[in-house]
Amino acid sequence: MHKAENLKEKPDQNQLGFGKHFTDHMLTMRWNKEHGWHDAEIRPYGNFSLDPAAMVLHYSQEIFEGLKAYRGADDSVLLFRPMDNLNRFNDSAVRMCMPRIPTEKVLQAMKGLIYLDREWIPQTEGAALYIRPAMIASEAALGVRPANEYLFFIICSPVGAYYAEGFSPTKIYVEDEYVRAVPGGW
Repeated sequence: MHKAENLKEKPDQNQLGFGKHFTDHMLTMRWNKEHGWHDAEIRPYGNFSLDPAAMVLHYSQEIFEGLKAYRGADDSVLLFRPMDNLNRFNDSAVRMCMPRIPTEKVLQAMKGLIYLDREWIPQTEGAALYIRPAMIASEAALGVRPANEYLFFIICSPVGAYYAEGFSPTKIYVEDEYVRAVPGGW
């Protein structure tokens, strides 16, 4: 683990929005055919270095998930079914011909990351710490095929209530007779 030397100023909890602020640390882990998953570390939040030929940039080999950590009434940290989330992540990986992540190890590392940045978990009603696991094809190569190298990472962002002004559903009319799509299509 490499802790950040200079911690960021925490944002105003009443002005969080979604995905605008990021915690002091992130988790990264690399994969290749020779070594499998390796070099897992919690490190200061920062930029990645990618080759311009990284396959994610040309063929969109990327997946992500999202879950939240909340403050409990006793100030504990609560996660809602994180293993289900990581299993869905692996389902996406299989569909995209990407390597599966070791869910037990990733869950423990995720908990370590959240614990390290626990001061970023908002205390306001409806707010949470959004956790974004993602995997990208980092191999520098052109050609339509599954990559031979991947980067997995988790970043975290304090977020406000999803509907800051309260839930106000939109009323819509759904036409079921005149459809502008192929039969059976969307």
